[in-house]
Amino acid sequence: MPEQSSISAPTPNGKTAMIIGAGPAGLMAAERLAGEGYRVTLYEGMPSAGRKFLMAGKSGLNITHSEDLETFLTRYGAARERLEPHLRKFGPAQIRDWCAGLGIETFVGSSGRVFPTAMKASPLLRAWLKRLDGLGCKIHYRHYWTGWNDADQAVFKTPDSPTNGETTATADITVLALGGGSWKRLGSDGKWMDILQNAGIKCTPFKPANCGFDVNWTDHLIEKCAGQPVKPVTLTCGSHTVRGEFVISKTGIEGSAVYAISATLRDQWLETGTATLTLDLTPDRTLEDVTARLTKPRGKNSLGNHLRKTLGLDATKTALIFEATPRETLNNPAKLASAIKTLPIKITKPRPIDEAISTAGGVAWEELDETFQLKKRPGTYCLGEMVDWEAPTGGYLLTGCLAHSPQL
Repeated sequence: MPEQSSISAPTPNGKTAMIIGAGPAGLMAAERLAGEGYRVTLYEGMPSAGRKFLMAGKSGLNITHSEDLETFLTRYGAARERLEPHLRKFGPAQIRDWCAGLGIETFVGSSGRVFPTAMKASPLLRAWLKRLDGLGCKIHYRHYWTGWNDADQAVFKTPDSPTNGETTATADITVLALGGGSWKRLGSDGKWMDILQNAGIKCTPFKPANCGFDVNWTDHLIEKCAGQPVKPVTLTCGSHTVRGEFVISKTGIEGSAVYAISATLRDQWLETGTATLTLDLTPDRTLEDVTARLTKPRGKNSLGNHLRKTLGLDATKTALIFEATPRETLNNPAKLASAIKTLPIKITKPRPIDEAISTAGGVAWEELDETFQLKKRPGTYCLGEMVDWEAPTGGYLLTGCLAHSPQL
């Protein structure tokens, strides 16, 4: 498909817009505002745009999801009511059309996730930046926002300034799209929260989202299984169950199924100081079937071989069973069957926030009107991951960020 990133520049409306943060939410706000005739200037603290976006696309950019919209909307939890009007206007179908308009073809993977045909994020970002340039948007890199001065000007630290390493800017409207609190090295350091709180704007503390968790594995399990996938499996925490796969790490567990249940697991840990994940290692077999198979005489076979032959369990699942199951249970087929269907894994804590794919927390919804404008700072908007919402991986995070836009 030929590149189609350029669109006609609109008639100027005589107004200016300042966007702080050149990630997906900021870039989309720039495109929409420029399309409405604003003269747009973006300020980005890093030397280039979309660094976390590019990192997300390193192993295949999952840009959205193909499931029906009504199911899609359920993925946003408590924030659904606030996000739904925007997701209905610019949801998965519109995002695929938008990609096509940039000359980026997309396809639906076997899991329902939507990817660019080239898989990478860099071609999309290049086409996007070219479009913004054609719309007259200017981007100033290495401009790190430090707040407002007494004259209510935005202040930036920058090596480009001839005096004191600082420069200021004003505009008719300001859009803050500064990201969450994870992956600081890519620009999302969350330091903006102190600035807003000092300005009297309520923010909810950051929590890791789509994150891994620590487990006190034995050295034997780490040596044998670190880096190995566990699949297929269902994971349950409280009333939340997901099916998929995860990876045993040296410190605990990570991977797509863990990320999908991480909010529930994290909140249980925060509320009680402990959390337990229950695994079903044979999700396609009933407890009765597993019990019947384990009751068969095993002869001279070791228990590991018996599990492999009767249930098809691989060495990693077998090692997990030995890790988490008392010896007396291993020797009782009925109890062992129950353990295989409900294997408890005790979590010690979530991995650090900076390792999380994303964060929950941020600007409290009560501080924003329905257009994402700060009630205490008319003309200033907060978008994307800096607002207090979260969503699982699978294209939902990025779709949520792209759907945010100041509604003027």
